[in-house]
Amino acid sequence: MQIESASRTAENPANEIPFHSMPETGGTPSDFSRVAAAIRYLEARADHQPGLEELAGAAGLSPSHFQRLFKRWAGVSPKRFLQYLTVEHAKDLLRDSNSVLDTSFEVGLSGPGRLHDLFVAVEAVTPGEYKAMGAGLEIAWGLHDTLFGRCLLATTPRGICHLSFPAAGSAEGFERLRRDWGLARLVEDAAATRPAVETFLLAEPESPARPLGLVIKGTNFQLKVWNALLQIPRGRAVSYGDIAAHIGTPNAHRAVGTAVGANPIAWLIPCHRVLRKGGQLGGYRWGTTRKRAMIGWEAAHPRQAGSPAPSRVASC
Repeated sequence: MQIESASRTAENPANEIPFHSMPETGGTPSDFSRVAAAIRYLEARADHQPGLEELAGAAGLSPSHFQRLFKRWAGVSPKRFLQYLTVEHAKDLLRDSNSVLDTSFEVGLSGPGRLHDLFVAVEAVTPGEYKAMGAGLEIAWGLHDTLFGRCLLATTPRGICHLSFPAAGSAEGFERLRRDWGLARLVEDAAATRPAVETFLLAEPESPARPLGLVIKGTNFQLKVWNALLQIPRGRAVSYGDIAAHIGTPNAHRAVGTAVGANPIAWLIPCHRVLRKGGQLGGYRWGTTRKRAMIGWEAAHPRQAGSPAPSRVASC
């Protein structure tokens, strides 16, 4: 795999990951980092539900400043947002998850592709492309600040092939690209990847003029699981057992969990909407604080009535 910058045409002979291209966000902390600090504070003190002044102190801001920042980020007050992060709310989401999936799958078979209120075209790579490991393919990548912190996004000429939220200085996102597309040429080109980020990770999304392409590479079992994730409506949640049942493997809870964790496109393929049966959050590859933030943000921005059904992933 070759890694280069759009401004540099020379190959990297050592095949090293360009950590210089993954700086920490400098200057004033982002809205998400402030919100994340408040969520972590809440997690550690969930027994007494901290008030506005206490949460603002955890974020290092005055109560009035924190209130304004939080409403700018979430669209609702901190008190309302925190109601979405309780186990009771999670249980409400799970209570009718079976009927939600039944309806979504049924509609998704015949309706136009839709995801996060965005039209998308989801395509699985062919068996030949799977084996080729991206040979002859150029993949553009870029790092961007988003609603949920800094992301690494990569695209092929056919669409987005990777979206992750690695920690500053971490190679995890690049390691996944290396594993999935080992013979591809990676080109650092934030200008090429920025339009996709601006469409769905900077503000309340609007439907783009053209379908947003996702290029998926996985085993047939993983594709089934990711297809099920695409059917979970925005602002809702299901359990791992629900996913297992709906793909015809009711006893494969653990295998489903592994496939969920292997999802190569965070947020757009919404693995954050899968919870444990009892309403507990469960794990998340990019951190449980970020998962809480995503669930809460979606609850505060419910899908508009009448939105078309999600897309489906075609099997290899």
